[in-house]
Amino acid sequence: MQPVHTRDELRAADAAAIAEVGLDTLVARAGTAVATAALRRLGTGYGKRVVVVAGRGHNGDDGRVASALLRRRGVRVTELDPGALPATLPSCDLVIDAAYGTGFRGEYRAPKVPEGVPVIAVDIPSGLDCDTGSACEGAVRATATVTMAALKPGLLIGQGRELSGRVELAPIGIAVAPGKLWLVEDADIASWLPVRPPETNKWRSACAVVAGSSGMLGAARFSSSAAQRAGAGMVRWCVPGAAPDSLPASEAVARAVPAADFAEVVLEELARCQAMVIGPGLGSNPGVVASVRSLVARAEVPVIVDADGLGALGPVDQAREVLAGRKIPAVLTPHDGEFARLAAAAAGADSPPGPDRIAAARSLASRLGAIVLLKGSTTVVAAPDGEAFLITAGSSRLATAGTGDVLSGVVGAFLARGLDPLRAAALAAHVHGRAAGLGLAEGLVAGDLPVLVAKVLSRARD
Repeated sequence: MQPVHTRDELRAADAAAIAEVGLDTLVARAGTAVATAALRRLGTGYGKRVVVVAGRGHNGDDGRVASALLRRRGVRVTELDPGALPATLPSCDLVIDAAYGTGFRGEYRAPKVPEGVPVIAVDIPSGLDCDTGSACEGAVRATATVTMAALKPGLLIGQGRELSGRVELAPIGIAVAPGKLWLVEDADIASWLPVRPPETNKWRSACAVVAGSSGMLGAARFSSSAAQRAGAGMVRWCVPGAAPDSLPASEAVARAVPAADFAEVVLEELARCQAMVIGPGLGSNPGVVASVRSLVARAEVPVIVDADGLGALGPVDQAREVLAGRKIPAVLTPHDGEFARLAAAAAGADSPPGPDRIAAARSLASRLGAIVLLKGSTTVVAAPDGEAFLITAGSSRLATAGTGDVLSGVVGAFLARGLDPLRAAALAAHVHGRAAGLGLAEGLVAGDLPVLVAKVLSRARD
């Protein structure tokens, strides 16, 4: 995992580094990193034309140092002030955006770049908010961003993912104190996920999946299959209201339970399980809602609540009543609509995440005492103490019915394998995204994902 730091954290680190080595040294290092990236993209220096938009702050200073270094390599550099820009930049081979940095607030309308010309942003694209990834209408769209010292949230979330292009981290000697925000990486799969001991058995990582209902088995099947492929040794599939002969044969051991008031029956199943997934395809009749609330409150194993399970929890005050007594924080996996209903002060008073999704996920996690996995193009996973992870592995391939049910099964398996709830949720979201990347570019469906999850995990082990 890589640390990700906010504007305020970086401002404090900058001040300490300036006091230790001096501003000129830091600017020289940053400018050199930008010039190196520019030459790498240009292929050669002599005779090439580069336009540098350099503001009046330290970001502009970085751009001016890069300009000087490029000139020494024979590059023809044109420097422009962001306060006096033409509508379209002059013909060139490369643009360096050093107009505004992480302290930017307000509006900026970048000039049009000649078609096909790459843009390198210094630290962060001008017009992009460092902490939220929100951007003003005229923000720079970079081909690549050379960011100094540490990753910033705005590069990874919201519009920042699209506007930043390829992000290159330049360590320039600024020591940033450990924070509470991290980016999940591929290396975390093997390092976080417990290895099965040689003498293990199926019950050591058993997972109960409470999902589905009579005639509505698709979501439950996706969750159960994903849990198996993600390493649950035994899946006990409890389907409220389903006739025993209606449950399909599979590696999961299916059990029909009452259509309502099924909490006691499921608690018996949990006696031999290490985790529980609850919610996909359950429906919302009052008997189901009461049973879900009872199970989430009373289950002594790690629990992931998804889909209809989130609806059963109700708005924040009602949900807190259910979650408050748990010794192990539950994992909640809302999309934006479910988040709005969970975070509401009362039923019907939706409270959507807003532009600062990291702050929103942290706030709800703190209010509920639960792990909140807020789904999105960048998924945010937050704990009640404010520690949070960003997952950028996902893509629009996952925008199809049932993929969220697969994710809940993967989280359940990771919980059953012994991973703590925060990391189980974060790693599952990352693996889920990577699995989609192995599938079809068009036409990927939820049923494809469980086997692809197993491939991602197997490659990480290899």
